[in-house]
Amino acid sequence: MTFWQLAGFSFCYRSYILHGNVMDWGLFFAALSQYLYLVKFFLWEMGYMRSIDIIVDRAGYEIQWGCLVWVPAVYTFHSRFTVQNPSGLSFGMALAIFILSMAGVLLNYAADRERDVFRASKGKCLVWGSKPRYITAKYTIVDRETGKASEKTSLLLASGFWGMARHFQYFFELTAAYSWCVLANPAQNGMLVMFYAVFLTLLLVDRAKRDTEKCRLKYGKYYEEYCDLVPYKIVPGIF
Repeated sequence: MTFWQLAGFSFCYRSYILHGNVMDWGLFFAALSQYLYLVKFFLWEMGYMRSIDIIVDRAGYEIQWGCLVWVPAVYTFHSRFTVQNPSGLSFGMALAIFILSMAGVLLNYAADRERDVFRASKGKCLVWGSKPRYITAKYTIVDRETGKASEKTSLLLASGFWGMARHFQYFFELTAAYSWCVLANPAQNGMLVMFYAVFLTLLLVDRAKRDTEKCRLKYGKYYEEYCDLVPYKIVPGIF
């Protein structure tokens, strides 16, 4: 992740030197937006530890290989491609796409933060200025050593961002991802520069599906009630 954060500006410098000290604004703003996105990631790192990647998949071979190989190779591809193939975007066009990408980054953080505050306060907070709507879900866990069962509760937030779709934060993350790839100018450089965004779309749709299956097994009827309140997975009114 650190490589991803720093690689963009390295690519900017190489492009600047390679093309006669001319700044590629598409590459520059893509690098800047990804840098700020990863600042957010590191500030919210403990929140990531509570995500489905770690809870369900654990830190196994797939996750480790992804972080060491796939992320450096694929997540930086659209920026790396423009080192030798400049985007050709004007400052104004690149800036407009950058602003869109930052809206995605900030709203992604706002959604994650909203849920964290709700959980930390055990529902005793305001969401968008009102008392939150939520489901109190009960579930049973069994101690592997003693075999003793105990009942636990979780609060499933159905207000704010989390009342619009069960994974609305993914929509904002995809907004940023598509913006970064568009900054490589697929109209000029071909659709290959969109690979990261398409991959991330498939990854997050699959992750939302797996999360639904996990929660149905864990919470049973309570999760069905939650789905009745929040029927959409990622995009309100569509999916």
